[in-house]
Amino acid sequence: MPAFATLLERLLFTPGRLAKLALLRQWFASQPDPERGIGLAALTDELVLRVAKPALLREIVAARTDPELLRMSRDYVGDFAETAALIWPTRPGVNAPPPGLTEVVDAMEAAPKAELPALIADWMDRLDASGRIALAKLVTGGLRVGVSGRLARVALAEWSSVDVGEIEEVWHGVTPPYASLFAWLEGRAPRPDAAGQPVFRPLMLAHPLEANDLAALQHEAWRAEWKWDGIRVQVVAGPGGARLFSRGGEDVSGAFPEIVAGLGFNAVLDGELLVVRDGEVAPFGDLQQRLNRKTVTPKMLRESPAEVRLYDLLIEGEEDLRMLSFDARRARLEAFFAREAPARMALSPLIAFGSIAQLAAVRDGARAASIEGLMLKRGDSAYVAGRQKGLWWKWKRDPLSIDAVLMYAQRGSGKRSSFYSDYTFGVWRGEELVPVGKAYSGFTDAELVFLDRWVRNHTTARFGPVREVEKGLVLEVAFDAAQRSSRHRSGVALRFPRIARIRSDKPVEEADRLESVEALIAE
Repeated sequence: MPAFATLLERLLFTPGRLAKLALLRQWFASQPDPERGIGLAALTDELVLRVAKPALLREIVAARTDPELLRMSRDYVGDFAETAALIWPTRPGVNAPPPGLTEVVDAMEAAPKAELPALIADWMDRLDASGRIALAKLVTGGLRVGVSGRLARVALAEWSSVDVGEIEEVWHGVTPPYASLFAWLEGRAPRPDAAGQPVFRPLMLAHPLEANDLAALQHEAWRAEWKWDGIRVQVVAGPGGARLFSRGGEDVSGAFPEIVAGLGFNAVLDGELLVVRDGEVAPFGDLQQRLNRKTVTPKMLRESPAEVRLYDLLIEGEEDLRMLSFDARRARLEAFFAREAPARMALSPLIAFGSIAQLAAVRDGARAASIEGLMLKRGDSAYVAGRQKGLWWKWKRDPLSIDAVLMYAQRGSGKRSSFYSDYTFGVWRGEELVPVGKAYSGFTDAELVFLDRWVRNHTTARFGPVREVEKGLVLEVAFDAAQRSSRHRSGVALRFPRIARIRSDKPVEEADRLESVEALIAE
């Protein structure tokens, strides 16, 4: 556990990607099995502890400390795992060695639920503050140290000198603590065989299209598709079962059983998951209500039916098509769709155009059609994992913006846990401010420091980790779309809001009004 705690601490305070990769490579090289595999699972959210829950840790800490001191400390620190580690009063005379990561995980899985409080309390006594933070984060879930599954797999590739694409191909066919994966990467065993299993293949991604890139395009070489306002998914079906994966490789099958139920073919498809009613694509907010759920209610299935708009065919039967050109794969996709007629799926149409100027006019109409923009793909491009510049471009519509008033602020998590970095903002409805969104990105580090100081100096009320502030600061907020929302008091929600500018110069009375935001819903 001390070694894992040190890794977490260094990852948390290491902002650079290359430095994080170096720390992960060192972990894989220096730790034995199964310790390194359990650490990898924890970092990539693949470690599931069935009985240890956040509420259990709160009860354990509350039993050892003063409740009011715990509440005040939680409000000051922001992160509960860190609060628990720092406030924990160790028992005098405890001199047992700290537990190892494998010992902790095995014991939490094997111990009866009634014995867990005493077990966790004993470990907290034996660990130092860094170790207690690591233990608390394991129990509460979500390490939040800036390591994605993709970054971990890149680190594995750099450490082992095995191509990251090969690792991606087997990742979903192996399970923690990844003994077979490490044996293969170290040359001690053959590559894990995922044949026939519904495993994720790394997606091909696009670069944002900039003005200089646009000027260099020869329209004859390119194909255009709509960039739908949903989530990118991979549909995998075959003899070993069927799965629906998000773009990051997370299994989202449980949230969309109506899609998985119709997967009776043997293929791997690339597409966009949407909510579609009577042939019309619903706003992203309708889809969002179904995301991150393990199960869905009959009402959700009835009121927010899902559909996949298909972009590409990666594998058909036993044949891997990814090295074929986009044009060849598109022809195979159309033939596959005509033959199989898969339920709750549709082909995403290609857009005909005779010039880049004509395509630009099509893009300008994307907002009125509730579409994010366009995708441009070279007709001769193979399906290459990752973001290969010059093969695919995403040409999103220009963002909208409003001037809104800062209303509330909440502490962030991870390296931002000491800053008020999550900002709720609103617009005027009559003489009242009503919230229309929450943003936690778009600002620079210097702007974050300014905003955090402003929040602390202008707080009018506190609600746990949230502060209400004086209505005295205007923020220019950029966003992709506005839509109706029954969950917001204003009746409006913004898609992907981010802070574009701090408008210290602008009086709050001149911030936008709700009717101005409502007018953007139709745009």
